[in-house]
Amino acid sequence: MKLFILKASALAVMLALGSQAAMAEDAADWTADGQAALAKAKQLFPNAKRAKNVILFVGDGMGVSTVTAARIFEGQMKGIDGEKNLLAFEKLPYLAMSKTYSANQQTSDSAPTMTAMVTGVKTNDGVLSADQTIFNGESDNALIQANKLTTILELAEIKGLSTGVVSTARITHATPAATYAHTSTRDWETKTATLPPAGVKDIAAQAIDNFGAGGVGDGMEVFLGGGRTKFLPNTVNDPEDITRFGERTDGRNLVTEFQTKFDADFVWNKAQFDNFNAAGTKRLIGLFERSHMEFEHDRPADAGKEPSLAEMTDKAIDVLKKNPKGYFLMVEAGRIDHGHHAGNAYRAFSDTVALSDAVKKALEKVDLKDTLVIVTADHSHVMTLAGYPARGNPILGKVTEPGATAPTLAEDGKPYTTVSYANGKGYHVGSAGEAVYALPTAAGRVADMAAVDTTDPNFHQEALVPGSAETHAAEDVQIFAGGPKAYLFHGVQEQSYIFHVMKDAFGF
Repeated sequence: MKLFILKASALAVMLALGSQAAMAEDAADWTADGQAALAKAKQLFPNAKRAKNVILFVGDGMGVSTVTAARIFEGQMKGIDGEKNLLAFEKLPYLAMSKTYSANQQTSDSAPTMTAMVTGVKTNDGVLSADQTIFNGESDNALIQANKLTTILELAEIKGLSTGVVSTARITHATPAATYAHTSTRDWETKTATLPPAGVKDIAAQAIDNFGAGGVGDGMEVFLGGGRTKFLPNTVNDPEDITRFGERTDGRNLVTEFQTKFDADFVWNKAQFDNFNAAGTKRLIGLFERSHMEFEHDRPADAGKEPSLAEMTDKAIDVLKKNPKGYFLMVEAGRIDHGHHAGNAYRAFSDTVALSDAVKKALEKVDLKDTLVIVTADHSHVMTLAGYPARGNPILGKVTEPGATAPTLAEDGKPYTTVSYANGKGYHVGSAGEAVYALPTAAGRVADMAAVDTTDPNFHQEALVPGSAETHAAEDVQIFAGGPKAYLFHGVQEQSYIFHVMKDAFGF
């Protein structure tokens, strides 16, 4: 009861601060803001030079509503005006919209959307960096190879640039995998007794076999994320969970192969990561979890400890920048998507803020005169911001209208939250992130939230349509950009356009 009173008091303070902020503004303030923004816009001068480096940030599932909500969330967590706050990437000067449909779906998954971004070609659901003549589940490897598409990372390798892939998801998951692998099914992440079919290489193996001898370039310099089990044989103990084993049934230890073939250092925890000397070693492979890395909210409690997305971005740049020819780096905030699928907006928003922090770190380290920075999403989610909450109302709170002292009630006499989902597992209290999947689906208005702290990290918002998980959404997503050729991002574009701008910026 004491904890609830403290949280209720904090809520009252946030409401009061929001009201005061709104009341403190007048017409002169808005006029001054507009004039300042106009003056800044007039100083923009398109940089048409060639880019030495390109960094592509992908917020997996980071739709427009997620950006808006995370902006407010970050501001409120800092105790400042959330509505006026800007995430680091929202300060980049150029903006376009990206159409995320795939070759065969109105609402896409991450495989074809990322394929579009890194190859310039749209493809089918589940397919990684192969064209739309290949369908999900195709088992003919000759056909897959005949129709595979060259990625921007592979082009960079061919040109002698350094390359890196960073993700908070499994590094073999769809978004990171599309940069280096070619297959008909995103789920073929490792070699098991039955999959992939004979003759088709799993995604983890392609991270090694597609490069150096027998492949293109000399291999990726940076490879950081989760997914250790995909690289270790089922006879080798996991270094963190020592009673458990890898998944591979072919006997290959891809961690040691990566180290040997590319002369790389391997790390699996934060202490090792922190001790890695970027100046003294050419390559780094880091696999920090058996599966996905922790949500940002849960990361401090991880037994083995993990670096943040910002820290991985920081170290990746330090490794890659040693190449005088330049580099290509892809950084994914993969767990935004997972928070939304679980109907857990708190974790989705905090991972979006973690992406903002990673972009901020990158912008501190690079020069936009020679480095193109792009921040976008592969697709959106069916999360909505609704009602008429007062300025400063907690973004994860119940809708309380201007001037009111109590939450607004719906026609059923119950309060409702600003954030909700069109489908998914629905309303749950006290379930940490993806633990909700073990619980019954509770879609609709199943409880009175009057006495519930909806801002709690383990609160799962209401959903309209029952489902085993919340789904992606089909609306356009944003492209934020700065640096050489960033001005080419304008208007509404096909998602595949992103590749063509990166290729043009590199001068390939």
